[in-house]
Amino acid sequence: MKMYASIVALALATTPALGQTFFGDTTGKPTYNRALQGFGGLSAVGTATHYEVIAFTVTVTGSYTWQNTATGGWDNFTFIYQNAFNPANALLNGVASNDDNPGVGLSGFTTALTAGTSYFYVVTGFGNNDQGAWRADVTSTSGGQVVIPAPGAAALLGLGMLTAARRRR
Repeated sequence: MKMYASIVALALATTPALGQTFFGDTTGKPTYNRALQGFGGLSAVGTATHYEVIAFTVTVTGSYTWQNTATGGWDNFTFIYQNAFNPANALLNGVASNDDNPGVGLSGFTTALTAGTSYFYVVTGFGNNDQGAWRADVTSTSGGQVVIPAPGAAALLGLGMLTAARRRR
């Protein structure tokens, strides 16, 4: 029994974290006055930064590590919001934020996320002229995955229900 426990512990310790990669581009996207790191106020430098938002949930409650890489030499800044993201109130619902992890063009953090909760990953620039393509690598040591809803899935579901209701009549 003691040997079995040691084998299980070794297997758990050496199981690689699940990894996922997401891509995007903030070029020409809407702008907003981004929050400071830690959501302690609004930026005086990033008053009209281009941003891109990805809504997501996670499959397992646990720790998730996000690392965002800006391609093309621009200075990125990333945030996670819980339940809602409102660019007109960038200080509300903030969960995690980072600039320069570990240097310019890289941003990331490790944060606890809860299954079944709506989250919003926001990629933006440090300054108003910072925009471009990006790549986010996400790992979870808890075995969870990030789930991004299909665009228009709710609308398609609603349309299908409406069609079914009309057929019944």
